[in-house]
Amino acid sequence: MKEKNYTLTKRACYFSYVSAASCFALPALLFVTFNEMYGISYALLGTLVLVNFVTQFTIDMIFTLFSKHFNIRLTVRIMPLLTSLGLAVYALSPFLFKGNEFFGLVIGTFIFSIAAGLGEVLISPIVAAVPSENPDRDMSFLHSLYAWGVLSVIIVSTLFFNIFGSENWMYLTLFFAALPIISHILFTIAPTPEMTLGVNTQGKKANSKKIGLALCFGCIFFGSAAENVMTNWISSYMEVAISIPKTYGDILGMAVFALLLGFARTLYAKFGKNIYKVLMCGMVTAVICYLTAGLSSNVFLAFLACIVTGFATSLLWPGTLILMEEKIPNPGVAAYALLAAGGDFGASIAPQLMGIVVDTVKESSFGISLAEKMSLAPDQIGMKAGMLVTAVFPVLGTIVLIIIGRYFSKKKSQ
Repeated sequence: MKEKNYTLTKRACYFSYVSAASCFALPALLFVTFNEMYGISYALLGTLVLVNFVTQFTIDMIFTLFSKHFNIRLTVRIMPLLTSLGLAVYALSPFLFKGNEFFGLVIGTFIFSIAAGLGEVLISPIVAAVPSENPDRDMSFLHSLYAWGVLSVIIVSTLFFNIFGSENWMYLTLFFAALPIISHILFTIAPTPEMTLGVNTQGKKANSKKIGLALCFGCIFFGSAAENVMTNWISSYMEVAISIPKTYGDILGMAVFALLLGFARTLYAKFGKNIYKVLMCGMVTAVICYLTAGLSSNVFLAFLACIVTGFATSLLWPGTLILMEEKIPNPGVAAYALLAAGGDFGASIAPQLMGIVVDTVKESSFGISLAEKMSLAPDQIGMKAGMLVTAVFPVLGTIVLIIIGRYFSKKKSQ
């Protein structure tokens, strides 16, 4: 039998990651615009992020429990169409829900979040199932494309806003809504590799596998939280907390963050090894970055801390998948779904917590009083407080990694 050529399959997966980046990058760029144009509070804007990742989490859990009942080839073909539909509803919300734009944004977010959840569950195991000499590097390269996609969205968006104004954001969103259709075409004509769907928890090593997956779940939860707080709030933080104009904040802040995120993942795809040490260094560096962003009164140091977080957190999500593959051979689609659920859970809670802290502190008597003493605006104090509170995620992630290191070292010696 002629061996299948999966080159087009990989390209379909790669383009899917690039085109789906707009679902995550574009809303973050529009937080301040939505606040100014429609009066949507920062807490509600954080709720959009919550809707995004809770929806993805739900999809992840459905696949974790019922993966054997899905037609993978059909599902992966439908996925890009849902992305397009969700972004289209998102873009048309000022016209379809005039006076209640937030409701339209929630609906659009819900639809494209279903697609994003499917992408997290299916794309990584598809790439892992394609025959390769360096599967862990392929995985890192796949996730690097998400970062390059984010960078592209930022550059295109910044150019668009400078030419046409941020008040015309809906037309830009419609442009990004058209791109996933290409992914649909590629998945339609590309072959799909055979994959293990469920998680094998039978036999002598069942308990060990369950414990290993639980630890990886915790690692990706805290790693995703550390990455996504900054991903979703860096644009607003730059503009509000350290008073950098939006154009420069998006390009020098969010764009450089994404650049470092993609660079680190590409670097690992080329030369990477010893993923455990990479994860540990990333978590510890993220702790330092969040504390610096929250405590430093120096604009340059705060700015530097924000963008370096991109490099620090770059491998925390894909690196946990690589660690799982290394420690738990042939984990199955359900295991990927479980870890995707952990990542989405972290990405839903952490940015929402940031939004709650910002609104609570800036409106509190303590926050207002502190702002006056430090000659800052209440919004600035709120943003800095949010950074300090969310530093807890990489701190706890570091503790989980220490436990993981000891657990698997003990299992290896047995």
